[in-house]
Amino acid sequence: MVVSSASSHPPSELPAVDERLVAPGTRYEIDDGELVYVPPADEPHGIGHGALGALLRAHRAADRSVALDMLTRTSSRSDLAPDASVYPSERDPQTGGRQLEELAFEIVSTERLSHAGGKAGKLVERGVRRVFALDIARGRAFEWSRELGTWALLAPDARIDDPALAVSLPVAPLVDAAVADDAAVKAYRAQRHPEFLAEREEGREEGRVEALAHTVRALLVQRFGGLAPALEARLAASPPRDLDRYLARILTAETAAAVFDA
Repeated sequence: MVVSSASSHPPSELPAVDERLVAPGTRYEIDDGELVYVPPADEPHGIGHGALGALLRAHRAADRSVALDMLTRTSSRSDLAPDASVYPSERDPQTGGRQLEELAFEIVSTERLSHAGGKAGKLVERGVRRVFALDIARGRAFEWSRELGTWALLAPDARIDDPALAVSLPVAPLVDAAVADDAAVKAYRAQRHPEFLAEREEGREEGRVEALAHTVRALLVQRFGGLAPALEARLAASPPRDLDRYLARILTAETAAAVFDA
């Protein structure tokens, strides 16, 4: 389900998203004018938080950024920090600051889902396109519905498609850190990430060298009846340029040693 929303307030009446009510780096938010203490994460929340950041970075579009615990000014009376956000990397052309996030994620392993719903409603009202809640303890994921004013449960095998993502984001690893790494690797591979392309080319070159060395050894054994241990060791340590040279010498050399020493 795609939820698209716009604030009911004209943009000119809203403060910039990075105009602060609370000092960044503190453990506080401002919710409807009330100072709210945000306690440190417990173990499940902390593990899920780390996995969530890695997953979002792996799946984000090239022109999007990912932030954790980044404050967003949702109104004149609220300054809230989702657990994770995906937002445009380009600066806001009017304010020169950052742009509003498009996707926001809340981890609710110890936080009541209803409380997270109040936060989601304010984010959506500000204009955040989609807000998700991840119940790590129960392995469930939800998306906030502006139309219904409540959370909608996502199927465990669902995938999140959005313009802010380069590839669709599977729901299952969002609530299960044990499979998050595999999902991140698949996302990078699907985007033909340079590191994966380099690994593939390296693998191809290793395979070519291994096949060439096998061919040289087979021809040496066929021509000379075997290889002394010292020659076996030289063959195993030979770079590709030497293997090509050995291959050219096999038919004319009088001994196996001459193939290597000529």
